[in-house]
Amino acid sequence: MTTLHDAVRREYRAGRVLEVSRPSYARLDPRGYDRALAELALPGTIDEAGQATVEPALQDDTDSSDAAGTSPFTDGVRLYVPGAHVVSPKQLGAVTEALAHTIAAHGAVCVYGDTGHGKTVAVHQALRLLPHRIPVHRALVAVKPALPQLRAALLTAFGLPATALTNRTDAADRALFEAFQAPSVLVIDDVQRIAAPELDYLHLLLDAPTTQTSLVLCGAGAERTLARAPALASRVLTWQHVPRLDPTQVPGVLRLFHPLWDTATHTELLHTDETRAHGNFRTWAKITSHAYAALDRHPEHTVDAALLAQACARLGPRPCP
Repeated sequence: MTTLHDAVRREYRAGRVLEVSRPSYARLDPRGYDRALAELALPGTIDEAGQATVEPALQDDTDSSDAAGTSPFTDGVRLYVPGAHVVSPKQLGAVTEALAHTIAAHGAVCVYGDTGHGKTVAVHQALRLLPHRIPVHRALVAVKPALPQLRAALLTAFGLPATALTNRTDAADRALFEAFQAPSVLVIDDVQRIAAPELDYLHLLLDAPTTQTSLVLCGAGAERTLARAPALASRVLTWQHVPRLDPTQVPGVLRLFHPLWDTATHTELLHTDETRAHGNFRTWAKITSHAYAALDRHPEHTVDAALLAQACARLGPRPCP
């Protein structure tokens, strides 16, 4: 008999995303499901030798739309430099497993970590590995939104008429409770922007007995934000930390990120990471951009300590991620 694990591995190796409806997820044996996730050779994650790989799934996919329309996670990410590739270090595997498990359980997950460590990119790519039949909605929230603003952002995320419903509280609430009844995923990035009273509104929606929508809360300091809203925090099934790049990852990840690093020595890259980048991928993307520009102006130069110093000087005295 073909097991779930065999079927999933076959689909991933063939470059396809396994089409599994939500009811099928609900019938999975939890132990077998977790074991299958742990053993999967997910595309774009660490290979058997422990190295990062280039993530091919981030490219626009005309087949990635579902019943709710095109996923909002198909627009790519800011790489700052031509010729760069999205790279999937081992952190993606952990985020993918956390999201898949939480969504299968109709729960909530908090993805947190410092700015520039790749939380949004990891969530972006992990969601692209989910079955296409699961609609994904993204709520764009303002800084410290009042409850009407948050309600409007949620209505917009689900494709509901926010303008018509914003001033009709009861009707808006009913529409959102109904939207949450459908199996889907709601992603709220930069959740640290939302104050505790408004987070309690998310708890109200999530805690309704009819809710089948899974909630993905992502942001720098998201764990501290949710600590101020204990009712919602207590409903979070999975807490997934995204750490900085380990120094042992830096040379391999950078050479996959952009070919200009192919000629740089491990020593030069590790020194720059220790003194300036500190394992922050966004900072490395900026360094790559400045190094690329310098080589474009002076193609006779090589990637050496002097070029790295010149690129890092553009980051300012205390570079922000």
